[in-house]
Formats: sequence, structure tokens, C-alpha cells
Amino acid sequence: MRRKINSDGLLLCELQAKTFELSCDLCKCSSEIFIRRFMNGEITEIIDDESIIMTTLQSRDVIAEIENQYGESEYGTIKFTKNEMYWIGYIYRYYCFTYGRSSKQAYRQIKPRELRDVYLPFHTLSPENAIERILEAKGLPVSEEDELRWQLDTLIKFRKIK
Repeated sequence: MRRKINSDGLLLCELQAKTFELSCDLCKCSSEIFIRRFMNGEITEIIDDESIIMTTLQSRDVIAEIENQYGESEYGTIKFTKNEMYWIGYIYRYYCFTYGRSSKQAYRQIKPRELRDVYLPFHTLSPENAIERILEAKGLPVSEEDELRWQLDTLIKFRKIK
């Protein structure tokens, strides 16, 4: 069941967006490497379960946690713009919050390059509309009915494979 965004959700979106944006200045690795590390990192557990709201952690702290977990890296050279990073961070968190996805699930379903590719046409849309268009383009479920149909189709395909 999709969840409506609320004030906590908006705080989480803002924190993640600012963290992604700040990574352009603080991280030596490429933007895609940063996003992969972030979305699969241990820190996202407290973002996904929303308990980070009860802490004093800020964007710099989140980046420090990621670098503590993975170590500093200079791998990759392509940096997205700060505006792109802000939007990508916001969209990922909005998607996780409203669709009940973990950061890892969201990253597996939608890659950073795909979001960057739709930044220009979609960044002026509401986050909800942008996400719906991205999911539709990827053939992923948008509504609860689509979700149930997709789960059933996946189950049927899985059973045929066995």
C-alpha cells in the first residue's frame, strides 16, 4: 500500500537530497560510486526505518559514515551536477518512503544513470509524478493493483523456471 508523504518523509527527502548534493564537494569518487555506496550502506538502515530523525546526524555525518564503512575512494571520474544529485537523492528517498522500499531495493530497481537521464524532463514534475513516469517506463508497478499483478506474474515465472 502506498503511503502519503508527511513531514517526516519530507525531512528524510531533504536530508538525503542535501547529502547527495554535498557529496559533489566532499567525495573524491564519481557520483555513481557515491550513490551505490550510499544506497547499499549501513547508514541507510536508520534512514529507511526513519530513526535517523531522532538523531542529530546531518549530511556531513552521513557522508563520514559512508566513508568509514567503505573507505575513501577516488574511483570513477564522472561527477553529476549538484542539482542532479540533489534531485536524485530526493527522488530515491521519496520513492522509498511512499512505496515502502528499502534503499537497496530502490537502487536495484532504478539506477543512478537512469535518473540522471530523466533529470531534465522530469525535475520540474512533482516527485510523485516523476516516480510514476519512471516506473511506467521501466515496466514496474505504479498502483497497488499493478503491484499485485506484478507479484503474481513474477511468482508464475519463478515457478515455470523451477
